[in-house]
Amino acid sequence: MRYSILDLSSVPEGSTTAEALAATVTLARRAEELGYHRYWLAEHHNMAGIASAATSVLIGHVAGATKTMRVGAGGIMLPNHAPLAIAEQFGTLATLYPDRIDLGLGRAPGGDGHVMRAMRVDRRGDTFPQDVVELMNYLGDGDPDSPVQAHPGQGTHVPVWMLGSSLFGAQLAAYLGLPYAFASHFAPDALEDAIATYRGTFRASAHLDKPHFMLAANVIAAKTDAEAARLRTSVQQAFANLRSGKPGKLPAPVDDIDGLIGAGMRTAVDHALRITAVGSPATVSSQMAELIARYQPDEVILTGQIHDPAARIRSFEIAAEVMQDKALAA
Repeated sequence: MRYSILDLSSVPEGSTTAEALAATVTLARRAEELGYHRYWLAEHHNMAGIASAATSVLIGHVAGATKTMRVGAGGIMLPNHAPLAIAEQFGTLATLYPDRIDLGLGRAPGGDGHVMRAMRVDRRGDTFPQDVVELMNYLGDGDPDSPVQAHPGQGTHVPVWMLGSSLFGAQLAAYLGLPYAFASHFAPDALEDAIATYRGTFRASAHLDKPHFMLAANVIAAKTDAEAARLRTSVQQAFANLRSGKPGKLPAPVDDIDGLIGAGMRTAVDHALRITAVGSPATVSSQMAELIARYQPDEVILTGQIHDPAARIRSFEIAAEVMQDKALAA
């Protein structure tokens, strides 16, 4: 089974954006050595703790720093952009790095109302399905009679993925015959219904002849269960801060998460982050096996917000070992 990384380019407390971007490149190079298939980056805006706002720029930087691994967007929030602009950006990337670029598309704005206004987004009408089709046409062979062509872009056939955390994305991915990735790493409530909808209503297309589903999961692995649980408190704090309207840089781990954010908030956070494997190599192996058995993904994409870059790399090293074992067992 293919295994990949979703990197938010987190900016830890006490570090800078420049350091976070450098850590992304270091992790990407190590991920390539470890056999990770894709390395995806996500569009978020107005968040001091995430350095991947200019997603296509960072994708190019990571692709240039690696050699064989696929690099892409997980994803581009298409309502923020004109389809032609994204086609030109990813057409350029695909021309520079042939057969290595993925384009995952999301319907969310990647920020709040203030961000939407700053991005000049008009949400009075939802044209997302039409925009996806327009974008794919720009990346396809092109219509010689069309007054607008994407150069670069036309003929690159950049693989398009549909992303989502609701049934809408599942329905659209099925209707268009596209691969589908569900944001189960932070919004898993509709996961089972979305998988059933996608697989049950999928229509074969020129892009894909059968459903292809990718499960997103948090992985925080360390030498012991106790060490991994402590590392996990960083993302628990970050998620609690986000829910409280106080987003910031990725906090350092703590010994007493309940004492810091309260048991009630911690329970709510853990519910949202429940598609997670956390612990020692043996524990992560068991938990990943359970997730794979339950949801039967065609691929998995792993993410892990860890304050210490070295501990983050070690976590993904353990995760790769686990996934290689699962691949051998399959």
